Amino acid sequence: MKTNKFVEELNTKTSAELAEELVAAKKELFNLRFQNATNQLDNTARIREVRRNIARIQTVMTQKAE
Repeated sequence: MKTNKFVEELNTKTSAELAEELVAAKKELFNLRFQNATNQLDNTARIREVRRNIARIQTVMTQKAE
């Protein structure tokens, strides 16, 4: 599955790389929300996907912190 591969990639990254990935995902989410508000967004399901990816990144960061 696509999500399993994404999580495996996250597990191999360092904490600094995860932090960079999180910032990039949050920026993407902001841009998607902005496009949605101005009716420029075609694929609204992408917002949900990015939100879930952010949660996955944060989960892996928490696991590594323990």
